[in-house]
Amino acid sequence: MNNRRKLLFAIGAATLASPLSSLAQPATKVWRIGFLQGFVRPANGLPPPALRKALAELGYAEANNVVYEGRWAEGKVARLPELAAELVKQRVDVIVVTGWPAAHAARGATVSIPIVIAFAGDAVGSGHVASLARPGANVTGISDLTIELSAKRLELLKETVGKASRIAVLWNQDDLGMTLRYREIDRAARTLGITIQALGVREPEDFEVAFSAMKRERPDALFLVADVLTSLNRKRVIEFAEANRIPAMYEFGVVVQDGGLMSYGPNQEESYRRIAYYVDRILKGAKPADLPLEQPTKFELVLNMKTAKALGIKIPDSIMLRADRVIE
Repeated sequence: MNNRRKLLFAIGAATLASPLSSLAQPATKVWRIGFLQGFVRPANGLPPPALRKALAELGYAEANNVVYEGRWAEGKVARLPELAAELVKQRVDVIVVTGWPAAHAARGATVSIPIVIAFAGDAVGSGHVASLARPGANVTGISDLTIELSAKRLELLKETVGKASRIAVLWNQDDLGMTLRYREIDRAARTLGITIQALGVREPEDFEVAFSAMKRERPDALFLVADVLTSLNRKRVIEFAEANRIPAMYEFGVVVQDGGLMSYGPNQEESYRRIAYYVDRILKGAKPADLPLEQPTKFELVLNMKTAKALGIKIPDSIMLRADRVIE
């Protein structure tokens, strides 16, 4: 065979082989990430941007190798078990949940699909995991610093208000995670010499009952514990606090942006970054039982100066100097 015929033969062989080799290339794995929450469904039907951004940075691109299956209870937490069951039927590879009711529903729906939890209170105290170091079963994620945060928030509120000796605490009694947090607030209050006015709610109608109680026995300040119910009714609480000139502490900066006086709590974007880390580890083969739970390490103090002026209070310099964000 001369050189020219050898060349033509080689080109022909390569042409015939190329379709076969392309067919032999493994298809890109498309991961299905479930997201379960009790709040209102966003317009785009996708998990929070901070979570998706963090996952994208880890190589999970929505147009390439990941599909999100989101489910929201629209404030009706009784629907969460049904929604969790839907995610299981979708055969998602992992379920990300926020809030104690969503975590409880996901645990009831599957013992095999990995579950990553966040903003669900004390993961050990509420029974989601056996321990932070050895979670066991199919659950891991982020657990609240319930004891430390409760005391810190009360300290900051007392320092801001000055003479605050009676503080009303408004929380959802039907949310075990938040009830455990309330108990820690009550325990911390005794240490600080503060009297707690307990105002548990279960339904939207209960907020008017709580407001009436505060009008009858006026507290020096208010502490709102965040869950689906209280968060969806936060504007009512903000308006009541301002109308009655009651300084209030909240747990997340978004409430201060809405007009609340102050908040101290975990940086939510950082928390979602850590959730993305857990999802990545699991999708790469790690078992939830082998991934110790983390506790938040980055916190932010947020103040709303317009609200402070409306309430007629001056934020002490000691608090101003510690603020991470000041909304004018």
